[in-house]
Amino acid sequence: VGDKVMVLARSGLWQEVVNVPASQTFLMPEGMSFEEAAALLVNYITAYMILFDFGNLRPNQSVLIHMAAGGVGTAAIQLCKTVENVTIFGTASASKHDSLKESGVAHPIDYRTMDYAEEVRKISPKGVDIVLDPLGGSDTSKAFNLLKPMGKLITYGVANLLTGQKKNLMAMAKTWWNQFSINALQLLHHNKAVCGYHLGYMDEEFELVGGVVAKLINLYSQGKIKPKIDSVWPFDQVADAMRQMQEKKNVGKVILVPEAPKEQSKKEEN
Repeated sequence: VGDKVMVLARSGLWQEVVNVPASQTFLMPEGMSFEEAAALLVNYITAYMILFDFGNLRPNQSVLIHMAAGGVGTAAIQLCKTVENVTIFGTASASKHDSLKESGVAHPIDYRTMDYAEEVRKISPKGVDIVLDPLGGSDTSKAFNLLKPMGKLITYGVANLLTGQKKNLMAMAKTWWNQFSINALQLLHHNKAVCGYHLGYMDEEFELVGGVVAKLINLYSQGKIKPKIDSVWPFDQVADAMRQMQEKKNVGKVILVPEAPKEQSKKEEN
């Protein structure tokens, strides 16, 4: 009672009071803000397990990070920087490139005006060692083709389904039709790996997830990772917060906070 904790839950966290199993709570390290805590778990657990557990990231390798300015993207960039001499390619709109370069992306690519696969090949003709794929559809095929021998593709989302504020059935059908498919026999000839990741289906993996969180807290305490907060919005501005992401303006996490009760605000003023 009274501990400051970070929590994991599949859904239902956009509210003032939540009830989660104790096994899905983790003590916040010294000096961490609640906003940072809200931005840490989902993004950094995902990025860590993709890069290290599936990707086996090692020194002198190269990584392609899609949506590099988003929550998982910024986490992945910071985690790549904990390994020596990793070359990072990152896709994002042009307005975010300066920010990405500052954070450690060697080669930012504007996916809106360029074919990112061609741009990667210009710099690294053989391709890359690891691709993080949150896009799905035809981009997963592109990712697989960009892998070097012994390369690894980790798919963890289908962002291509989301094209605006409303469901777009045409986009869903197109993404489904273009979805990458390969069988085990075909994989034999390619010397490549395809992995799928979804943190939401690890509800019962307390030891596995807890071990990753312990490593992340250690990295945070050493100053090697720090959640990047794009903006903080009160609950009554949730539509504006969503728009910030839909219009792809955010660099880092968009955080929701319940407004402090008026009584509490008055006490603080006194």
